[in-house]
Amino acid sequence: MEKLAEILEAYKHSKGTLIGLLQDISDEFGYLPEEVLEEVSKEVDAPLSLLYSLTSFYSSFRLEPLGKHHVCVCTGTACHVRGANKIVDLLERELNVKVGETTEDNEFTLDTVRCLGACALAPLVLFDGEYHGKMDQKGMTKLLEQSADQD
Repeated sequence: MEKLAEILEAYKHSKGTLIGLLQDISDEFGYLPEEVLEEVSKEVDAPLSLLYSLTSFYSSFRLEPLGKHHVCVCTGTACHVRGANKIVDLLERELNVKVGETTEDNEFTLDTVRCLGACALAPLVLFDGEYHGKMDQKGMTKLLEQSADQD
């Protein structure tokens, strides 16, 4: 909570900066914990319902922590046409989660995004912040195995 106090202090005299405030908090904690949102609500005199509406509207905000490994599959047009849905199906099956969920052991979080902006590399997967282009099910299985070997 000490870091939260520092972030709140930086925004103390700024009006209309809730999104920036939430972004900084999200960057610090990796997500927006409930108790943190309650404290922010009190400190900035904003209804908790407003904070939750902002966090649910913007996809960059999370209310749950990410798993150790974050897998994000692009499902934009080029990626979709080149088989991104097969990669998503494989991941849901292998990890036993749906898109937007984290595995029970907190190892993996699976997400999709509409476009990562590298259509020539379709289908594209962002795995722990690294781009992997021209992905297929075999390559995805290999990435999962490599991540397990590194742990």
